[in-house]
Parts: sequence; structure tokens; C-alpha cells
Amino acid sequence: MIEAVVFDLDDTLYDEVDYCRSALAAVAGYLAKRYSSQSEKGIFQALWSQFAAGNHSRTFNAALDELDIPYDAATIENLVRVYREHKPSITLPDESLDVLRALEGGYSLGLLTDGFLPAQQLKVQALGIERFFECIVYTEALGRTFWKPSPVGFEKMAEALGVAPERMVYVGDNEEKDFVAPNALGFLTVRVRRARGIHTRDAAEAAAMARRRIKRLSELPGLLAGIP
Repeated sequence: MIEAVVFDLDDTLYDEVDYCRSALAAVAGYLAKRYSSQSEKGIFQALWSQFAAGNHSRTFNAALDELDIPYDAATIENLVRVYREHKPSITLPDESLDVLRALEGGYSLGLLTDGFLPAQQLKVQALGIERFFECIVYTEALGRTFWKPSPVGFEKMAEALGVAPERMVYVGDNEEKDFVAPNALGFLTVRVRRARGIHTRDAAEAAAMARRRIKRLSELPGLLAGIP
């Protein structure tokens, strides 16, 4: 019998691309105030075009090169800080809200998420979802080495909720890292593939594959109801 449901955050409960757009808009505003020769709209378009093309690791560098804005390592560090510390303009999809409301009475709910702080905390606050969860594990707070696929965050979640892993479900999106540890610990793992998701590659190894797959988060309550 399933007693607890634990969710990933990015691209599971909302579309991470919306956060990225919000963060790049904040960076564009920051740069526009410092380089009056550049419009905020033009800076954002340069940033977004790089990101949309898949240049995620060097978005800032490539956009600044395109705009002919001089920069050094300290400049990039400042832009990363603005990106991670901005107050995101994101909203929880109605579908996710409905699922959380449907499950909160029948299961203990948790949230386990990788990512830098305070960015992940600011996302949770902006989405207004803290109230649904008995426990939130930010793996960054445990130490970078404990990001997924480390099992430590999942072990702490099971301990905090007081539920055996065999009676827990983990819902995520990214087979490259989300399901290795919970599979090994005995969780039932469920993958949701959001249409606008960033991480869409399937795992190559069976140990990393989710045990169940759904196309929409709204399918989750029905799936859980069918598990004895």
C-alpha cells in the first residue's frame, strides 16, 4: 500500500523553461541598467536565442559576444547570481494544483529537488506549494555531492516522513538522474514527460528507468488508486 508520494520540482510540477525565461529577463534588466546603449528587449532576445538554441552552459558569454558587451569572469559570476537570486515570475499549472489537492488527504507528500540555492527555494515560494508538503529536501543544502542520483536525499525523505521506501512513490521527469536511487531503495518510480520539458532523453540502463510512465501529471491519482 502506498503511503507517501514524493515529487521532483523542475519539469515535474511546472515547466522549467518558464523559470529560465523569467531568470533571463531579470539578467536582461540588470544588463540594460549598466549598458545604456543596449535595450532590455534586445538583450533579452540575445539571451533567449542562445538558450533556445541549446547553448545552456554559455548563454551569457555567447549573448554578450553577440551584443559586443565587454565582460570578464566577474561579470559572468554577477549574471549567474542575478539569475539564481531573482524572484521568479512563474505559476503553478492548474493540473498540478488539482493533483496536489487530490492527493494531500490520502498520502503524505514530499518534495525532493536538486538545484542551486536560493533558486530552488524561490521557485517553491513563487509557486505557492510549500503548504502541500510535510517535508521538502533541497539536496544542495546537504552538499553538492548529494544531488541526485545520490540516495541520501531519498533516505532523509523516508526518515522524515516515517514511511518505508517500499510504500513510497517518487515522481520525476529526468531518467538521466531522477530514478536511479529511488529504484535501488525500493520506491515505485513514475516518470511524467511534460510537453515543454527540457530533459527528455530516455535512460540507456534499466536501473535508471522509471517503473511507470505517464503523459500527464493528471494521470497520477488514477495510477496510484490502482496500486493495491
